[in-house]
Amino acid sequence: MDNPQNPENATLNRRVKILNMLEEQNHIQIVTLSNLFHVSDVTIRNDLSHLEQKGLLIRTRGGAIKQQRVGLDFRLSEKASQHYAEKQRIGKKAREFINPGDTIILDSGTTTLEIGKNLNDIEELTVITNAINIAALLADLKNIKVVVPGGFLRENSLSLVGATAEDSLKNFHCDKVFMGVDGIDSGYGISTPNIEEAHLNRIMIEVANELIVAADSSKFYKKSFAFIAPISSISTLITDKNIPGEEHNKLRNAGINVTLV
Repeated sequence: MDNPQNPENATLNRRVKILNMLEEQNHIQIVTLSNLFHVSDVTIRNDLSHLEQKGLLIRTRGGAIKQQRVGLDFRLSEKASQHYAEKQRIGKKAREFINPGDTIILDSGTTTLEIGKNLNDIEELTVITNAINIAALLADLKNIKVVVPGGFLRENSLSLVGATAEDSLKNFHCDKVFMGVDGIDSGYGISTPNIEEAHLNRIMIEVANELIVAADSSKFYKKSFAFIAPISSISTLITDKNIPGEEHNKLRNAGINVTLV
């Protein structure tokens, strides 16, 4: 039963505590909150709806997740240490999807950089990349032919973008594109903060037989500023085991091969 004493103060205090819990846990369940605060599920749903309307959280089936700021275009140095263990595992798993003789695209990003670190034993591999740090990483590997499109350099991502890069990519056809993204949402699609990156990403998808998205679970329920493509464009998603269960089910039902590491 809900506490009848000082209902307004009790409600305010409960909602503050819910937000504090989200800061620590990133995801909370209605049943957990109901038991913790000794209130009904309906009361908790009202709390979550109120907080969502204020932009303080995102409702999910059976609970809520922390609202993320996804419009920001962080530098690679800021992203590199975030979820690094997950990115390493994703990079190693992605290696299993690459065959000798393949031509692949490696998009710019910290997760795709981890993929690049696992390519030294693949014979006759051609890698097209707009990321100068990935190109430098692969430059000394004799088994890999590296192709770098033109364009101008984005310092935040160490990537080449713009009309020159786009026109260059249109001249190629490849087996697979490995793409790291800033936001994944089963209803919205995949996205990134930068419009030029998004446009180049769409061309990468057009010239590839298969899109493989490599992204850790923190990217879910995020909608970044620039839309790249719908979920239906993805053939395979490689992510970690903390993927929200609801999103996992929706992606599998959409026919996407979801590989967990």
